[in-house]
Amino acid sequence: MKTLIIGGGGREDALAWKLSESPHVTEIFTAPGNAGTLRYGKNVDISPVDIEGLKRFAIDNSIDLTVVGPELPLTLGIVDSFRSAGLLIFGPTQKAAAIEGSKAFCKDMLRAANIPTADYETFSSAEEAKKYLSTARLPLVVKADGLAAGKGVIICQTLAEATEAVTLIMGEMAFGEAGKRLIIEEFLEGEEASYLAITDGNGVAGLAPAQDHKAIFDGDRGPNTGGMGAYSPAPIITPQLEKKILSSIIKPLIKAMKDVGIVYTGVLYAGLMVSEDGVLKVLEFNCRFGDPECQPILMRLEDDLFEILCDAAKGELGDRVLRWSDKHSLCVVMASEGYPGSYKKDLPISGLEEAGQMSDVLVFHAGTRAEKGTVLTAGGRVLGVTGLGRDIREARTRTYEAVDKISFKGAYYRKDIARKALR
Repeated sequence: MKTLIIGGGGREDALAWKLSESPHVTEIFTAPGNAGTLRYGKNVDISPVDIEGLKRFAIDNSIDLTVVGPELPLTLGIVDSFRSAGLLIFGPTQKAAAIEGSKAFCKDMLRAANIPTADYETFSSAEEAKKYLSTARLPLVVKADGLAAGKGVIICQTLAEATEAVTLIMGEMAFGEAGKRLIIEEFLEGEEASYLAITDGNGVAGLAPAQDHKAIFDGDRGPNTGGMGAYSPAPIITPQLEKKILSSIIKPLIKAMKDVGIVYTGVLYAGLMVSEDGVLKVLEFNCRFGDPECQPILMRLEDDLFEILCDAAKGELGDRVLRWSDKHSLCVVMASEGYPGSYKKDLPISGLEEAGQMSDVLVFHAGTRAEKGTVLTAGGRVLGVTGLGRDIREARTRTYEAVDKISFKGAYYRKDIARKALR
């Protein structure tokens, strides 16, 4: 079976690795891919948003299954386009992908399904938003409505900070078209966790829980990023809580979308806040595998990923219990100096082979490219170094040992990934 993976980050490298383990998969193409995905197949120089170009490639090369990594092509309707050509593709339709593409749509669906979430108001005018702030309870959260690569969320402690956030999003359009509308919502306290499930619109297969680290600096300080590290399982999500997430959040949302004529297929990713007394509230929904959550989750998956994704794309998934390794996994993102702001590219990376030879360690590539036998940096998040261990402490030790073997000029990474789990 020929498989096409769309995207070029750490998530796509992890998907390529896991799909390469399936006996059903004979060829893997990744568009555009990176230096890491070359280990499992061929890279294709087509942009993830060139939907017509990708569709032509899939037809011309008799692709049996296409797997979409990033959210942008999903919100642009790549699944609808491929299906119209009779191509099998894993992911939600354009209307379904609005669960991530529009925070206002997401919040409205949560409200319709009676799923607990932060109180919120939606604004399409900066003037109205600032007027609302004068009576709003602080702290609060200001969010760009559209896609902002995980960076359009600003936590505000003071009125001045909140006003500045509105100006940044709607006045300066710092996140582009994503800031044409914004959400102002109450600040929730607790511990964040991620729960992902695969669905065919009816059946659901829950994935192992994970916890992401969004802020750039240790101690969850500094601006948000696309994610600086993750681990699985997340102790905050107990087996009892997982059942509750599936029964009171995931399945009700799928039903609520079906009630308005939207059949959701693909990955449904719930960003959750868990309070000290175990109360669950949804922070957001994403319409794809998380990055970097995908890396530690797939490291623990013992089932054939190709079979799962194929069945979901065909509508044949059913409710399914997946098999997971008892080991714990942890991913540390090595980023370019300056990320999430501006950063240099084309810096040589050393130590990849040495780290890759360690047992129970995989170095997933994100922002990399290959040139004449050398791997160079090509993005803000460069690598996702991921290790396994009997417990989170061993996984953490092994992963950071691998990180220490890799270097490139200005390399930066958080030193406290999974410290919460140790507590």
